[in-house]
Amino acid sequence: MKIGIGSDHVGYGMKEEVKEYLKSLGHTVKDFGAHGTERTDYPIYGEAVARAVVAREVDCGVLICGTGVGISLVANKVTGIRAVVCSEPYSAQLSKQHNNTNILAFGARVVGIELAKMIVDAWLGAEFEGGRHQRRIDQIARIEGKE
Repeated sequence: MKIGIGSDHVGYGMKEEVKEYLKSLGHTVKDFGAHGTERTDYPIYGEAVARAVVAREVDCGVLICGTGVGISLVANKVTGIRAVVCSEPYSAQLSKQHNNTNILAFGARVVGIELAKMIVDAWLGAEFEGGRHQRRIDQIARIEGKE
């Protein structure tokens, strides 16, 4: 799987560790930045990863900022993105199974690296169940179309 990854300066260290973890699992990772700890703005990276997901340059995305909230809000502004912020694996798993999320976000100030790996594993290991959940995904798409 090809995974896009991005962070702001706060999430940079965790992004680097998660990137290496994803590679160790056999995934290809495209890094959209940040590329260091110099202060920067999370919207740059949230949008870049989201647009790559929508354009199918990558299969899905992982975003990291201080809490995961800001960067996920940016991603969710891009039509076709369903980004979720997770601080534990169960929500990550269900977000994929029920909501077919295509971007996972979490906060470097909220979770440690081992928990982040567990969240990533749960999310990547889950599959969209379709069925009654597809109807809701279609409703989300209709709402996006009204904007």
